[in-house]
Amino acid sequence: MIERIDIVVRLVTCGASLLLLVLLLSGEVRRGLKLPLAGLLVGSIGYLLNSSSQLFNDTPAQPWADLASIFTPYFTWLFALRVFEREPHWVAAWGAAIVLAAAWMIGHFALPHLLIGFYAIHLTGLALVADLFRTAIAGRADDLVEQRRAFRLWLPVLVAAQAGGILAYELVTGEGSAGADPGIQLANALLILALTLFAGKALLRTEPELLLRSENPAAPPTDPPALQLSPSELVLRDKLEAAMNEGLYRTPGLSIAGLADHLGTPEHRLRALINQRLGHRNFSAFLNRYRIAEAKAALADRARVDLPVLTLAMDLGYNSLPPFNRAFRAETGTTPSDYRRQCFGETAGQN
Repeated sequence: MIERIDIVVRLVTCGASLLLLVLLLSGEVRRGLKLPLAGLLVGSIGYLLNSSSQLFNDTPAQPWADLASIFTPYFTWLFALRVFEREPHWVAAWGAAIVLAAAWMIGHFALPHLLIGFYAIHLTGLALVADLFRTAIAGRADDLVEQRRAFRLWLPVLVAAQAGGILAYELVTGEGSAGADPGIQLANALLILALTLFAGKALLRTEPELLLRSENPAAPPTDPPALQLSPSELVLRDKLEAAMNEGLYRTPGLSIAGLADHLGTPEHRLRALINQRLGHRNFSAFLNRYRIAEAKAALADRARVDLPVLTLAMDLGYNSLPPFNRAFRAETGTTPSDYRRQCFGETAGQN
């Protein structure tokens, strides 16, 4: 009975994944998300077939279904990071892909009698799931987009329960899911169905804040006309601007909760104002608007030419130099030191 239910759930999930794949390829999802989301869906189909002892085991196509399935955690990780507007470092992205591909070749063709490929695949997958969980939870407080805040909460929970759970189970038992207890196979299929429905919710509703936004999230927002603000929003905006003009943005470790407490307003109201009215998607981007503007003025100031960049970064509220350098480069396309040299080089040329 359990085996029959498991087959039905897997076939339904495969059909739903194929439908979502068609919608994805023909829809308006932004370009950077199409490849990882397509890989996620194809990998899920491959895993559903490959991990079932009833559907797809010991066939000539099994190694290729396995190749698709082992990349599911990778594409899930890549998709989530891009939704969170955190492009992974190229070393991590290419390194994980190469390890997974090499481990697959070793496990199926080079040294199939050894478990080198098996352990490499599972340890890499677990590392990707752990990094996804860390990124999602760590950045949630800074995120101003309500749909994405919910996404940060539920996606890592589902991924950790399904991908993390099954990877850990297979790592401990030393065998694939196809040989698992029928109850475990069914639970695994149900979790994949839940993940598929979760992705389908975003695709079918075409969540613009998650999937259809511009490819350049760092582009400066344009302030909406004042007439779009309600009286209470106008008052809150004025209080916010007054606090920023007083230099509150220089406070180290300033969070949106701390700023809301300083302004005497509920956090959700402040979050909505900064995101929906002022156009910022992350609280750090909102703070950087003020911090980098002051940094540019200080770096171009002849009276402060000997001020160390590290001192300037600390004065502006950064805890160390690397976050300041990243924020400055994202805003100007250059480093603080190079920006200073450019400013004084242009001045010297004019003289």
